[in-house]
Amino acid sequence: MASVAPDWHLTRDLEIFLDRAGSFLSSQPALHTVQLTVTDALGRSGSAAFGPEPPHFAWLADRDGAVRATALRTPPYDLNMTATTPELADALAARLSEAGHALPGVHGPADTAAGFAGAWERRSGATAQLTTNQRLYRLGTLTPPDPAPPGRARPATRDDHGLVARWYAEFCTAAGGRAHHDPDRWAEGRLARGGITFWETPDGTPVAMAGAIPKVAGQIRVAPVYTPPALRGRGYASAATAAVSRAALTAGADEVLLFTDLANPTSNALYQRIGYRPVRDFAVHTFRA
Repeated sequence: MASVAPDWHLTRDLEIFLDRAGSFLSSQPALHTVQLTVTDALGRSGSAAFGPEPPHFAWLADRDGAVRATALRTPPYDLNMTATTPELADALAARLSEAGHALPGVHGPADTAAGFAGAWERRSGATAQLTTNQRLYRLGTLTPPDPAPPGRARPATRDDHGLVARWYAEFCTAAGGRAHHDPDRWAEGRLARGGITFWETPDGTPVAMAGAIPKVAGQIRVAPVYTPPALRGRGYASAATAAVSRAALTAGADEVLLFTDLANPTSNALYQRIGYRPVRDFAVHTFRA
């Protein structure tokens, strides 16, 4: 009997996607951290958690029905992929192109994202541009800065809403893009879950913030980390990140993760000094008609 080639299956139903692919995603929480946290947010907040248009999901099943890769998109944001081969990335590009999808970009493991971007160029006529190289880190042994900068960590409260929203918007601009969410709505959601920590000076002035995404499949991802430009170079981000990382461990996280932009050697060195170790490189490719 001839073998059956792996096939991509598409749905817009979160329950169907998780029924088929949930175990696959949970099998490698670090590598699948983005899709785990996105599907968790959709499950908690509904299909409009990231925008008015319902999300798209895809999974790749082999001849025995075992899931080997997944992809999802919450419009208007980029397609996110787990690792797969260039040939299977091309097969997904074919399915999405035939279904009439218009994609702004792709995010995933560097080789997978590059394979899909090339396939999407060929099939859609769009031009793909590599816009961000990232590295995923996992916390090893936490080593807080010693000495720590003057001050202390404290959870942000609803009274800090305006500052959290402003710093989130500034963080997104500094990262080279627009805010993925309305800053006020994002701040409201994070503060409701206790997801933001400030480092503040002895007089109580916040000077840096670090966030943490709720635990899913045993992993907690630190994001975002931000210090206003005029306050950088004083150890505030390092101290805030260490505080959030310690809290994640206290909350029972099996893995504490974060992404960095490889174009920023300062932040990459900072995270390694406090105990983060590289896991895998990721990339973002943007598509333009």
